[in-house]
Amino acid sequence: MPFLPDEPDVFPETLFDDRPDAGPPWWVAHTRPRQEKATVRHLLKIGFPYYLPCETTRVKVGKRVRPIKLPIFSGYVFARAEESQRWRMMASNRIASLQRVVDQERFWSDLRRIRAMLDLGRPIQAEESIRPGTPVTLRGGPMTGMTGTVVKETGGFRFVVMVDFIGRGLSVTVDGEWLGLVA
Repeated sequence: MPFLPDEPDVFPETLFDDRPDAGPPWWVAHTRPRQEKATVRHLLKIGFPYYLPCETTRVKVGKRVRPIKLPIFSGYVFARAEESQRWRMMASNRIASLQRVVDQERFWSDLRRIRAMLDLGRPIQAEESIRPGTPVTLRGGPMTGMTGTVVKETGGFRFVVMVDFIGRGLSVTVDGEWLGLVA
């Protein structure tokens, strides 16, 4: 079976350049199993802004190893649409449910932080839920100023950034001296 070309993770590319209140409201599309990329192709076709955080991994196909992009939050696509046009998203028949985000500004901020972490190109780990921890701000390193939760583990600290609306997030290992308590 041939591979389809990669879809952009974000459309339009300037999605996170605007203010959080610029544009239609955010929606969380819970897709049918393994339908995130097909949902994104549909959103791209109808011109709706979206974000699908992905990580590149390598898989063996036959005798070759190929890089592929896999969604980090399986089953979720984040999109923007007016209330009156959300039916156009559902028309793909690949979305099981659609939830409007209540706190638009916080959600937008969460997604921007997730994108910033992915843009670092460092190894990340998906987090299914928030583990008990202290809210912190990073005082050093490439993510200076970012806030999140820290979880101590053997060999270092994992800095967690959550998308609270779906209860999932990403974590990355950071140096302990970069951490400062949130004021």
